[in-house]
Amino acid sequence: MQLQSFICGRWRSGTGEAAALRDATTGELIASASSEGLDFAALLDHARRVGGPNLRRLTFHERAAQLKALARYLTEHKEELYALSYATGATQSDSWIDIDGGIGTLFVYASKGMKELPDGQVYIDGAVEALSKSGGFLGQHIHVPLEGAAVHINAFNFPVWGMLEKLAPALLAGVPAIVKPATATAYLTALAFRRIIDSALLPQGSVQLICGGVGDLFDHLTCQDVVAFTGSASTARRLRTHPAVVDHSVRFTAETDSLNSCILGPDAAAGTPEFELFIREVAREMTVKAGQKCTAIRKAIVPAAQASAVIEALRVALGKIVVGNPRRQEVRMGPVASLAQRREVLEQVAKLAREAEVVYGRDGKLSLADADADRGAFLAPTLLYCQDGARAKAIHEIEAFGPVSTVVAYGSLEEAIALARRGAGSLVGSVFTAEEPVAALLVRGLAPFHGRVLVVNRHCAQESTGHGSPLAHLVHGGPGRAGGGEELGGIRGVLHYMQRTAVQGTPDVLTAVTGRWVKGSRQLDPGVHPFRKPFGELKIGDTFNSGEREVTVEDIERFAALSGDRFYAHMDEAAARRNPIFGGRVAHGYFLISAAAGLFVDPPLGPVLANYGIDGLRFTKPVKPGDRIKVRLTCKEKSLRIGQGYGEVRWDTQITNQDGETAAAYDVLTMVSEKAEPDA
Repeated sequence: MQLQSFICGRWRSGTGEAAALRDATTGELIASASSEGLDFAALLDHARRVGGPNLRRLTFHERAAQLKALARYLTEHKEELYALSYATGATQSDSWIDIDGGIGTLFVYASKGMKELPDGQVYIDGAVEALSKSGGFLGQHIHVPLEGAAVHINAFNFPVWGMLEKLAPALLAGVPAIVKPATATAYLTALAFRRIIDSALLPQGSVQLICGGVGDLFDHLTCQDVVAFTGSASTARRLRTHPAVVDHSVRFTAETDSLNSCILGPDAAAGTPEFELFIREVAREMTVKAGQKCTAIRKAIVPAAQASAVIEALRVALGKIVVGNPRRQEVRMGPVASLAQRREVLEQVAKLAREAEVVYGRDGKLSLADADADRGAFLAPTLLYCQDGARAKAIHEIEAFGPVSTVVAYGSLEEAIALARRGAGSLVGSVFTAEEPVAALLVRGLAPFHGRVLVVNRHCAQESTGHGSPLAHLVHGGPGRAGGGEELGGIRGVLHYMQRTAVQGTPDVLTAVTGRWVKGSRQLDPGVHPFRKPFGELKIGDTFNSGEREVTVEDIERFAALSGDRFYAHMDEAAARRNPIFGGRVAHGYFLISAAAGLFVDPPLGPVLANYGIDGLRFTKPVKPGDRIKVRLTCKEKSLRIGQGYGEVRWDTQITNQDGETAAAYDVLTMVSEKAEPDA
């Protein structure tokens, strides 16, 4: 069966000689792949002309809802993905990382899109910048979707997660994606992609698929396109320097070869919980996905005094790993992805062995469960030991992308840091220690050369996601050899697919552009108290101006009695006069907030369901007995909770005194029903 590409809304087969894709365990032919004869210029045009406009007309929240629906749909179809995943050499637990991990990433971005992005099409970056004394000329940074395509070139080791972890932020940003999986395991990506199309949940043109090579795709890239690449450093270098990428300054991120380190602290001697956790983590990272993880531990950096104990403990742990047919329940490690991949790993191990001793897996002999060593791409877990890491070279430059790791001895913490940094930029480093000062020193030393640093001790081990687990909430990437790019990272990942622009203009212009009321913009008269208006009828700028209330000594003393706050500045006139800020007795700040609520709240049952918070509260002018305060309340921002029957409304709130001076400023957050009354 030849895999089909999905281009311009249709499934299409390539021409010419197709690459054979085989079961990593049995050698059985699974599929073939070719993209020859496909029109890559038309593919990009379809993404820009059809997919982009369809996505951009939706709000962030609508796109987030689509991601959530897609995640649920794929969850219902994941068993067929699991069944096919065995052919890649993945065990059931390996497939859980790939398939459920990918679906989980969709869920995370759906949630973050709803909670952290506006119910609109423009993302506001930072605060308004005052550019004039009067406040009539302001600046604001915004993000809007790029109007090109996101070209995603993925590696063979995670056929599902690799696709979905890139798709989620791109689609949430409003940018259509072109998925190009690594050919060796493209059959699993193609099945997951076919289910995405079957779901009919995404707008037309949102996603397209290339099974095979990229042809002349790069020749047609523009400044509005984005390339996200995962694979070898040599391929990344070639693509990054493509003339179109260089000439048009195409955004290009890469995740490439990474020699990740795990450091055992000097306190974590044999018998301590941290030592046992370290052994478990190194053994797991060597054997999960047969070591074919960009985040796998390649250097286990240990105190010289603990090297023998570490090696012996790892021998015992690795000796318990059952290798064989991943379809068997007892098997904990399957084959690498292909016979070609096995040859490459063995070649790299031979280079490492020139300066490091093979201390486990030396003979290469394997006792396999229900598998043929000649037909399947099996490797023995291989552990090496390098006593003098400072003089070594290969262990810091060569990655054997399989079940291979090297124990490296160190004398001091500074030496341990130097050994880890010899990787010249890594995706992740981890530290196992019970001593916080040791952890702090190591983290500060590792951070400039690592995209992520994990610290594990006995207190967090049970909840830790582990050395090799990228999370959608945090950046996944690293400097230098690791590619220099970032993926994921929550909303940071979304913004990568958007253009940041500085907008300058009047407050009314900024309000119109951003959909968020800016101080100095027009205040609208809603005709009724804005708390009487259901969510859909509220307009940005709807304003309520209260009457005045005089603050008295009795108010202050009653609030002190009720709250228990008897700070001297509120209760002792003589002491308060000595305070250079107040110069006399003042009202409690929280009394002012309470009194302000009394001035603007509309008491009867209506659309307002609840006040759920206050943001950005600042007290800017003391209020003394005899001062008169009033409140301005303006509808600043609206965010509909799709399908919940209500929306969230942010109110710009300002308390002023009788001289018009601002005493306090803050945002009030309320939940407002879509109906005039919540039970109507």
